[in-house]
Amino acid sequence: MSRSKRSIVTLISRISLVGIAICTAAMVILLSAFNGIEHMIEKLYTEFDAPLTIEHQHRKTFLLTEVPMAELKGLAGVAALSPELEELVVLRKERRWINATLHAVDPTFFKYTKLNKHLMNAVGIDSWKQGNTAYLGLDLFQKLHLTLGSDFHTIQLYAPKRNVKMRLGRSPFHMETLPISGAINYNQEVNASALLWDYKRASQLFDYHGSCTRLNVFLAPTTDPVALQKKLMERLGPEFNVKTQLEKNELIFKTSRSERLVVFIILLFVFVLASFNLVATLTMLYIEKQDNLHVLRAIGMSEKHVFYIFFLEGLLLSVLGIITGLVLGLLLCASQIYGQWLIVPGANVPFPIQFKLTDFATILLSASSLAFLFSYFPVRFLFSRSLKAKH
Repeated sequence: MSRSKRSIVTLISRISLVGIAICTAAMVILLSAFNGIEHMIEKLYTEFDAPLTIEHQHRKTFLLTEVPMAELKGLAGVAALSPELEELVVLRKERRWINATLHAVDPTFFKYTKLNKHLMNAVGIDSWKQGNTAYLGLDLFQKLHLTLGSDFHTIQLYAPKRNVKMRLGRSPFHMETLPISGAINYNQEVNASALLWDYKRASQLFDYHGSCTRLNVFLAPTTDPVALQKKLMERLGPEFNVKTQLEKNELIFKTSRSERLVVFIILLFVFVLASFNLVATLTMLYIEKQDNLHVLRAIGMSEKHVFYIFFLEGLLLSVLGIITGLVLGLLLCASQIYGQWLIVPGANVPFPIQFKLTDFATILLSASSLAFLFSYFPVRFLFSRSLKAKH
């Protein structure tokens, strides 16, 4: 009977150890995966956007003379300023019509948003220096049935005129023939809607001389965007709004972080379920060691010291499982980072993994806290029940 009990206790102990290790490893892997995805999203959505953008609080456009350009350029941390016009337009190629969002920008924008890196097959890599050229998002490019490297990439652009009354024989649209130099591939949103064109040509066509929808602020390396944002808001006053990249794409980043938090909570709940095996282990161990406990009490060991024996047994199992899980999780993450054996379906890129020390501390603290609770209270309950039975 004793051997049977001992084998059951050993089995449950191993199951408890494996369960805690797997849950801890899962927390490491999933949090690292979410960090990698968040970093990838941040990279995709911030390379097209300037680190800081200045917009008017009440108007769609504002004159550049309303902003102290020379003073802003002289601020520490400001590398360049770039005006941008944004308009909803319609594009036509033969009988194909499609809506797009025009981003009229200058060469500074092309330089700092790393256009060369995001051009498909590097086609049109030097065309932006010539001025009258345009780039289409990859999805728009494909929907208009354009071909990279062709000499016949011209499309018609239609944009509504401002403050124009409808009259017979008078077109309500601005029209322009645009040569398309290449296709850009930043992210899904940009690919599906963006048309990049020259700022000067667009401002002439739309009669927006000296105006812009937003002023893009590009920063010098190591500059803190939040600190610079505060300085800009102090100088510009309440009429203007200064946004960081994270604020511009707030919904995307909040959604990613919310998903990460929900997954972490679910994994903690799974860890709690796995810890019930620890409760079963300590209970079976307490029952199996009753004869030994009588001997220990007979030679003078106090109930307090007996309690600590079982409590430390539970902690030892938990800590061993947590350390095993952390090591296993880190090894798997490292194998993905260096081996790149897992590929994102459809994107043909390695699944991103990024482990942070803050995550390590969070996992260690939360897992250790739960291990302490599931070791202390079950043993306390068993000893209090045993004392009541004696009395």
